Amino acid sequence: MIETVVVVFHLLAALSLVALVLLQQGKGAEAGASFGAGASNTVFGSQGSATFLSKFTAVLAATFFLTALGLGYFAKEKAHELTQAGLPNPAVLEVQQPKPAVNDDVPVLQEQKSNTAPAGDVVPPTEEQK
Repeated sequence: MIETVVVVFHLLAALSLVALVLLQQGKGAEAGASFGAGASNTVFGSQGSATFLSKFTAVLAATFFLTALGLGYFAKEKAHELTQAGLPNPAVLEVQQPKPAVNDDVPVLQEQKSNTAPAGDVVPPTEEQK
């Protein structure tokens, strides 16, 4: 139950963090404000939105990192429970190696069998091959 809540907060923090970073203006946008283009920035106060958005971005980034650490802890506990239950550790499972192919494993078409001849013998072409 609590793991689901942490996953939801993690996703909300990630999406909000992306949106906030895209909303913020770059450093080069301040040059336009000196020519009168910055008059619309008074919505968040006289300093503009830089301090509000940057502080809120820092809070969301901290939330994102904390939820990521929490999800890592839950994953470690779940792996520990699996090993205590007698199941193998998922991190060290063996990968089955494929067997090498044997001549009996390769299918041969019926047409190829009828037209095969020992090395050195010349097989005349059939009507279909002409």
